Amino acid sequence: MTFSICVRERYTGEDGGDQVRFGVAVTTRLPGVGTLCPFASSDGAVATQSLVNVELGRKGIEYLGDGLAVDDALEALLNADEGSAKRQLHGVDADGTFAFSGDECNDWYGHREGQNYTVAGNLLTGEDVIEDTAAAYESDAHGDAPLAERLIDALAAGHAAGGDKREDLEVQSAALLVRNTEEDADDPYYNDLRVDASETPVADLRETYETAKRGYETILEKYAEEDEDAAEDADEVGNAEDATADAETEDADAETEDADAKTDGADTE
Repeated sequence: MTFSICVRERYTGEDGGDQVRFGVAVTTRLPGVGTLCPFASSDGAVATQSLVNVELGRKGIEYLGDGLAVDDALEALLNADEGSAKRQLHGVDADGTFAFSGDECNDWYGHREGQNYTVAGNLLTGEDVIEDTAAAYESDAHGDAPLAERLIDALAAGHAAGGDKREDLEVQSAALLVRNTEEDADDPYYNDLRVDASETPVADLRETYETAKRGYETILEKYAEEDEDAAEDADEVGNAEDATADAETEDADAETEDADAKTDGADTE
């Protein structure tokens, strides 16, 4: 049905402090996967799939927010789920990783845990899908590109390796989410994207990302120019006010001199 990747990355924030970003990306040969599988917050990222139970993702993120470690949170949810043998569930938090594939998932299925990421999939053409997805992420884990872009690269590698084996299902989908721990940071417009129904979802997700990123950067440039123009206008107003104040001071001084002159004349008389 699906393959997906969850990622944790540490970085230095705008204020110089230590921060963490979390990301999740997924693709499948069914429509609307973005409504079902990927979940992320400032506490972690979770993907729920196979015979999907959406509550595992929702509750997983909620439990991470309550302070549970990712392995404790997701294991507790699986233990309470009567259909856990048919589930795949994986994710990351600030310190750990967790991945689970039930014994009744459809072949090929499996998962992989890296130091800062997890990958899982089912109904795949083979293990290469998981391995190539992981390898693509690892090869650029410390790259300069935004995490959203690198997640798409990872999906593209898995898709190129074979992806979902159900070639008779033409309507596919893909999605990504990225969140971070910076309270005052503005989330770029390209950190929450979905392609809900397409025959080429990963390629379309990339196109959507590139368009959104370009639009976001254009808006930033526009606002920067407007701020610069506003600052220049403020300077001009300030200079004009200063000039007016100087002129008024000169007029007042002149009036004072005239008054003094008249006073001196009166004293002479």
